[in-house]
Amino acid sequence: MTLAEQIINDLTAAMKAQDKDRVLVLRMAKTALKNQEINLGETLTDEQTLKVIQKEVKQRRESQKEYEKANRPELAEKEAAEIKILEAYLPAQLSPEELAEIVDAAIKDADANSMQDMGKVMGIATKMVAGRADGSSISELVKQKLAD
Repeated sequence: MTLAEQIINDLTAAMKAQDKDRVLVLRMAKTALKNQEINLGETLTDEQTLKVIQKEVKQRRESQKEYEKANRPELAEKEAAEIKILEAYLPAQLSPEELAEIVDAAIKDADANSMQDMGKVMGIATKMVAGRADGSSISELVKQKLAD
């Protein structure tokens, strides 16, 4: 069963259980997946589906931060709950130590010495991480290591 099929099955189960919050989030995810399929003109692979789900999580994290800045804790909590539902479909996230090892390997592979090589390192590290860490945390770590 593909990841997209799993989301659809979980949506059906949430509808039967009358879990309104879960239904809402999974419907939005299903719509985002369908839009991406239309844009590409083909059925999504699991990897492409993961990217769409990651994008949805990223949007909600950004919204959550904005709500916190605007002193709207109830909306920030709603976004956090949606993130939790979507994260169930993402692979297990890397620990900081595992991410550091991958970034070190990417720096070595790219033969990077300065911040000018950041693009090369990011490309390699992002492929190695394959959705198991947020792009901003990868970027932050690469900047930190290249600045040393």
